[in-house]
Amino acid sequence: MGRNLKNVLVVSCGFFLLFTAYGGLQNLQSSLYNEDGLGVATLSTIYCTMMLSSMFLPPVLIKRFGCKWTMVGSMCCYVTFSLANFYPDWHTLIPTSVLLGLGAAPLWSAQCTYITIMGSLQAQKEGKLAKDVVNQYFGLFFLIFQSSGMWGNLISSLVFSQAPSIVAISEDQLKSCGAKDCLMDTEVSNSTYRPSHQLIYTLLGIFNGSSVLAILLVSVLLESVEDRMASEGQARPRSSPLWSTVLSTFVLFKDKRLCLLMLLPLYSGLHQGFLYGEYTKSYATCALGIHFVGYVMICFSAVTSLCSLLCGKISKYTGRAALYVTGATIHLLCIIILLLWRPNPAQLPVFFILSGLWGMADAVWQTQNNALYGVLFEEKKEAAFANYRLGEALGFVIAFGYSSFLCVRTKLYILLSILSLTITAYGAVEYLESRAASEGPPAGEENEAGKEEMKTEI
Repeated sequence: MGRNLKNVLVVSCGFFLLFTAYGGLQNLQSSLYNEDGLGVATLSTIYCTMMLSSMFLPPVLIKRFGCKWTMVGSMCCYVTFSLANFYPDWHTLIPTSVLLGLGAAPLWSAQCTYITIMGSLQAQKEGKLAKDVVNQYFGLFFLIFQSSGMWGNLISSLVFSQAPSIVAISEDQLKSCGAKDCLMDTEVSNSTYRPSHQLIYTLLGIFNGSSVLAILLVSVLLESVEDRMASEGQARPRSSPLWSTVLSTFVLFKDKRLCLLMLLPLYSGLHQGFLYGEYTKSYATCALGIHFVGYVMICFSAVTSLCSLLCGKISKYTGRAALYVTGATIHLLCIIILLLWRPNPAQLPVFFILSGLWGMADAVWQTQNNALYGVLFEEKKEAAFANYRLGEALGFVIAFGYSSFLCVRTKLYILLSILSLTITAYGAVEYLESRAASEGPPAGEENEAGKEEMKTEI
């Protein structure tokens, strides 16, 4: 196993352990802490802060501490949030949500930058196109990372399944499930049951242990980018002034490709926000009960994980455009079904089929979006990925923001509209890239000789 691949696996396993904990907690926030809207406020605070931190922190922290230690420090922010769940209150969850949001954008930007650099180094070593190896590495990362959703939800489902059984859901409540859910009050049932403190503490103990292991793994086993480039005989990149680093996130908006591509992370945040906030609540929880949410999300995570690896491998044969069209088509079909379908416990397989299809499309967005940003903005990776997290966080903020006052049907129509705009904007970028290719080397894909010449001049 090559050292570049080993480093990608270390990052992937670290994120797997960290998000096994955080993903499980995120899915349960609105159910466990529904008093005065604490759970929803917590999630909104996380993504609002993440959106703000995306504007300034990632390039600065990556420049100052490097990708490795930026990831380690950011992971510690996640642990503080997990610990605060032992004493859930406005005075504990909101401040730690702010801290988590501040760390989230640098964490993801450092991860994307790190994997892109590892892929580029490996491509130079093997004489391959950088975009193919980067795609493959992102596919491997999301295979391992997305499987964290399976284990996080499985752990929470198994722990909470020890609770006593609750009464069945009434026909009156079923009438307001799905697209017909329009903020109506439903009777208390198994969908509103809160597990005992003992079960919650057991779950939190498991999740916090997983988070600490993630930090230890990355701290001890991951090589820094500088050490890795030195071992490959690569010159260290020139250091730019601090003010230039701070402004780089905004300066990149001068590139019209980025302006068009910002719809990709925006839609990614919106559709994930809908899945976590609306599908789990208005479809799975409303019709099946809270104890089924974990199992439905396991299906989503399993399919996303497997399809992420598949997308990373077949993209060099099909091209990214074909994958984007496939992902958009699947989501289009899912949205239409969700608009027409009336959820019922007798149709149990449908809940899993829809979450699986949603995960299949999500694998396309996650792998291709990150690889696309890494390839098109290769010389400004930190700023590009910071903008990506900014767009995705904005999508989450919007999704959670209108969650409490819009009907599910309206949310689906909004999702459908943004999906149409997103795929149109992406098509425009592909057109610009194809036109640039006919005139000269496309942006972000200079030939290897050119790169070596630049390094020699530097």
